[in-house]
Amino acid sequence: MLQLSFVSFKKGSFVIVEGKANADRFYIIQNGRVMVSRSNELPGSTPEVLGPGDFVGVVSCMSGNSQIESAVAMTDVVCIAVRRDQYSELINKNSAVAMKIIRTFANRMRTLNETLMQQTLNNSAVDTPEQIYQVAKYYDEDGSDSIACFAYYQYLKADRNGQFAKDATVRLAKLKPNSEAVYFEPTSDLMRKYPMNTMIFSESQTGADMFIIQSGSVKISKVVDGTEVILAILKKGDMFGEMALLENKPRSASAIAASDCQLMTVNKQNFNNMVATQPQLIARLTTTFSERLWSLNRQLTNSLLHADPVAQMIDMLVLQLEKTNFDFDARASYETQFSPNDIATMCGLSKQEQAKCLYKFMTFPLISVQKNKIVVKQRDELLKQSLFYRKKISKGM
Repeated sequence: MLQLSFVSFKKGSFVIVEGKANADRFYIIQNGRVMVSRSNELPGSTPEVLGPGDFVGVVSCMSGNSQIESAVAMTDVVCIAVRRDQYSELINKNSAVAMKIIRTFANRMRTLNETLMQQTLNNSAVDTPEQIYQVAKYYDEDGSDSIACFAYYQYLKADRNGQFAKDATVRLAKLKPNSEAVYFEPTSDLMRKYPMNTMIFSESQTGADMFIIQSGSVKISKVVDGTEVILAILKKGDMFGEMALLENKPRSASAIAASDCQLMTVNKQNFNNMVATQPQLIARLTTTFSERLWSLNRQLTNSLLHADPVAQMIDMLVLQLEKTNFDFDARASYETQFSPNDIATMCGLSKQEQAKCLYKFMTFPLISVQKNKIVVKQRDELLKQSLFYRKKISKGM
């Protein structure tokens, strides 16, 4: 039987503290107001004020990572404390709470994605058919024919008479005969198979399906001003595409098969059934959102290291290790799944910037590169180095 506890906070006291680890619960505000702030707030942003029905601490609790923000009671506050192990039962009793969390997180992720693009590249992509064309053109010039083919098709589908329609038609006709691209149009298939280096969907494309990875891996990325930024590499069990399903807006990023993969599709009807009958899957989706929000906040901090691209790359590598919860021996060498170019692209470094800093990064004494994969030689020392860079940025702000 679900038994939740009520916790009171006096005016001026902390509800949660940024950086604190091992949070096993989050809070739903019942009475009073709470002010939320972050150390890496961008210039011009203001702290957020929350009230009854809002929640704090979900990202840390559900992702198992440190708190990404501090929350201070502006008045005397009463909260409901929800332990991580109670969440599935809470969904059973009150699915509206879970849906509010999920929809709030979806909106926050879209905002953070745009903020990250603006901070990293001083620009942001616009959700228009022309953006799909720019995506197609980028991968076409990069030699990724199957990805470009799919994106050209989606551009023409979105705007058959657009300003780039003639070029897109020519390129699509040239690329399609030898393309491995699949599922140009939506289907009712529950399971889909995508060959490596094919596109599942393009940023700015319309769509309402969510996907759960059954095998293989998927790259989530954006293209801005001719530069690709990798937002995440997802693996078996991960979900993606849910924001378009929840918000009924164009895709905020592209999804590309990083290896041969099999995906389970979830449409809006199936999703509503999941909410009603499978609380464990909704709990998993909340955890997925929490992990991504935590990572996006870390990437935002990383983007502030732009003055030193090598420092950015070291910190980005550590972020990828943090996502594994350091599930490896600190005393042994650890081979990652990432190449130096992968890490540079995640940082949003242009090809010109990569050419200048890759050698320095690859000769950094705490790592080595074997068969184009980064090997971490001294985990704890690498963590210390990353923390040093972040503290310098925090003090500078």
